[in-house]
Amino acid sequence: MTTQAPNQITDPDVYKTLLESTKAIPWKIDWATMQFAYIGPQIEKLLGWNTDSWVSAEDWIARMHPDDRAVVPNYCIAQSKAGHDHEADYRALTKSGGYIWIRDVVHVVRDAEGEVTALIGFMFDISERKKTEEEVLRLQKELEHLSYKDGLTDLPNRRMFDSVIELEWLNAKRYRHPLSLILMDIDFFKQYNDHYGHLQGDACLKQVAQVLGQAVTRSRDLIARFGGEEFVIVLPETDAVAARTIAERCQHLIQQANIPHQQSQVANILTISLGVNTIIPSQKDDLFAFIEKTDQQLYQAKQNGRNLII
Repeated sequence: MTTQAPNQITDPDVYKTLLESTKAIPWKIDWATMQFAYIGPQIEKLLGWNTDSWVSAEDWIARMHPDDRAVVPNYCIAQSKAGHDHEADYRALTKSGGYIWIRDVVHVVRDAEGEVTALIGFMFDISERKKTEEEVLRLQKELEHLSYKDGLTDLPNRRMFDSVIELEWLNAKRYRHPLSLILMDIDFFKQYNDHYGHLQGDACLKQVAQVLGQAVTRSRDLIARFGGEEFVIVLPETDAVAARTIAERCQHLIQQANIPHQQSQVANILTISLGVNTIIPSQKDDLFAFIEKTDQQLYQAKQNGRNLII
């Protein structure tokens, strides 16, 4: 006799009802034929196209902004062939002729032999999020015109950081998104200046700024000079795991730069210490306390021997 666990859902119709009651639009494509096996009816409310009109991946590609069509499909196909789950942002054409920003979150289904058999995913309307990104970009450009740049490194300066972190804090609190912060300090930079001279010290800061700029790629990510030999990266909508990965990338890029530092007590090349912090802010949380905690983690990395991430 088979017993059913309490509250366990076994009726496929119930699953279907649950999927079709969400704002996210579920879909499935058969890999062999590239035909849609299913797409949620929510698609018609969002884009205007009825479910019967989504026959194959060609329909998905055709209803994409031309600029995105040149990049997104190739990226998704490559990731799918490799068996990698992935995400893609693009502008989808509505039946009325407009465009809506979509984020596709894709799961690759493989058989026992590891062969790709299907793609399953969810489409999310991220138009409001994109408006926020555009507002941040507008703010950044406006602040640049107001000389919110560091004169030495050409990076955004502390004033720029203060403005952006305040805006991203409010967005994270409003939308319940994670916000991450990385504070970095060049190890034994006073000794570097004393040994190589202040002109070389300035050149070193410029080089470090250029190298660290390679660690972030998204338009909303902000890297700024925090003061002296300290740098900061603001990472909106970034969880702790992703923030740690970016911190490790910063550390690796600085090591790859191979900047000599004969007076360092941890290596014969320049190194950095980093503090990393992530939060989904609530009404009771305080921005200053969040920055202060990140600074304390940087201090701890320096106290524990430097060239560390904490």
